[in-house]
Amino acid sequence: MKIAALIFILALSFVGLSFAADEVLLIDDFEVTISGGPDGTVDFGAGNGSNVEVSGATDIVHGGKQSLKVTYDAVPGGYIWIARGYDLGAKNAGWLMKAGDINWNKYNAIAFYMYGSDTKTKIAFDIKDNGGEILRYIFENNFKGWKQIVCLFNDFVARSDWQPQNAEKNGQIDFPIKSYQFEPLPTAKGTLYFDDAELVKK
Repeated sequence: MKIAALIFILALSFVGLSFAADEVLLIDDFEVTISGGPDGTVDFGAGNGSNVEVSGATDIVHGGKQSLKVTYDAVPGGYIWIARGYDLGAKNAGWLMKAGDINWNKYNAIAFYMYGSDTKTKIAFDIKDNGGEILRYIFENNFKGWKQIVCLFNDFVARSDWQPQNAEKNGQIDFPIKSYQFEPLPTAKGTLYFDDAELVKK
C-alpha cells in the first residue's frame, strides 16, 4: 500500500511539473552574436537627437552566458528602438522558434528579465501583431538588479503617436505576435540589460 501511495504521489508531482512547464515558453535568450544592420541579429536605432548602442554582455547575465546590453541617451523629441522578431530590418533577428509555430492560446502574457538601476525612468515595451499594428506597455525602472517584467496581453494599448502605414489598426492584438521592442523614454540616459523573453500564463 505504501509503495502504491508513493507511486501515486510521484505521478501527481510529474503531472504538476509538466503542467507548470507548459505555462512558460522561452522564446528568446540573446545567446547569439549581437549585431545590427540588414544582416544583424537585432534591429535597433535612434533618431531626432537620441542615441543607442547595443551589444552582448557576459558580466551581467540572468540566464545562459549572455544578456542584451543597451546603452542609450533618450532626449525630448527623440526616439529609440531595439527589436527582435520577424519582418524587421535585421533579417537574422528571429526568436528561438517561428511566431507561427507557437500556440498563442496557451499564454496570456509576454515577460522578460531586466537588470534595473532604480532611476525612476520609464521604458516602453512594444509588440507588433500579425496585422502590423504596434501595441505598447510602459513600466518604470524602479528596482535594482534582475526582475521579471510580466506584460499581460490585456494591458497593451495601441500606440497613438505612430503606427506603420500598412498596419491594420483595430486596437487589439491579432496573433501571432511578430516582434517586440524596447524603447527607453525621454528624458533618460544610462545602461540597461535584458534577458530571457518568455511567453507565460498568469
